[in-house]
Amino acid sequence: MTRVQGRWDTHWDAGHNWALVLAAGEGSRLQSLTMTASGVAIPKQFCSLGTSPSLLDDALRRARAVASPERTCAIVAEQHRRWWQALPLDIPAENLIRQPHNRGTANGILLPLLRIVHRDPEANLLVLPSDHYVRNEEVLATSLQQAMSALERDSEHLILLGITPEEPDPELGYIVGEGVDEDGIRAVRAFVEKPSANTARELIETGGVWNSFIFAVNAQTLLRVFEERCVDLVREMKHIVSKQNDAQAQNQEIAKLYEQLPQVDFSREVLQRSPGALKVLTVPPCGWSDLGTPRRVAETVHRYGAARRASIPEKPSMAAFLDLAARHTHASAAAQMQ
Repeated sequence: MTRVQGRWDTHWDAGHNWALVLAAGEGSRLQSLTMTASGVAIPKQFCSLGTSPSLLDDALRRARAVASPERTCAIVAEQHRRWWQALPLDIPAENLIRQPHNRGTANGILLPLLRIVHRDPEANLLVLPSDHYVRNEEVLATSLQQAMSALERDSEHLILLGITPEEPDPELGYIVGEGVDEDGIRAVRAFVEKPSANTARELIETGGVWNSFIFAVNAQTLLRVFEERCVDLVREMKHIVSKQNDAQAQNQEIAKLYEQLPQVDFSREVLQRSPGALKVLTVPPCGWSDLGTPRRVAETVHRYGAARRASIPEKPSMAAFLDLAARHTHASAAAQMQ
């Protein structure tokens, strides 16, 4: 597979760098914008802000800062097949990992983690959500590379990327760090989820950063963190992934396992219970948004709309399933007419 040039592409080290894009979520908080006239809610990773085929495409391009397409995987949901199957994802077919049901972010990370470790036991992994907007991709790319480079010197910690806040936002999670090492990376002292506006302001004044849910980690280290929290699940899923050479048989066994799995949130049940394994790297201001709610979509469109329109190519390669910016604009106009 050849490398596709894009405005966010940089170089990568062919070594053991891998990227994993999380694209199996339902995006339920955004359904007021993503519901079609026929009553179908399009998961937000398959929508766009008008500058690319989808937010998922943006995340896959973002991954190229550290990993080749051959070492970039995406976890998707089987029930979303109509959308991901129609997109030009530009990664090998075997790197598109399908989970039969959504069982929370922990299970959504563990399955592709085990698949990657099975292929490359020495893998270093960058994990990226697929529902982000970033105005200045070059700034974020530099921090992604810095985090992956830090793993060469410290493979025992998971390095979270914290975004320098541009305003107090009570809808986001915050990471509070302490100390600093030679790479500008700090230990994690606390997580604060969705604080009040006043508390968010105080956190920012003391160096708190937005939790982007982007992180870099050695795959074996992440596997050990999982084993400390859910050893039986890891053992059973690892047995399936390592034993079954036939892809169809393996998928059938995974489907049976998923029928029994509980919902497990990675941030709450894994990360926040393993504070000693965590560090945080502060990303300079880069115009980041997680597009998690209609309000954040509206703020992103209003704040960066001019730059967004200027970046739209004259002949886009593919129309998005749904343009969130256009949908927001239409809804706002309709509301003003009432």
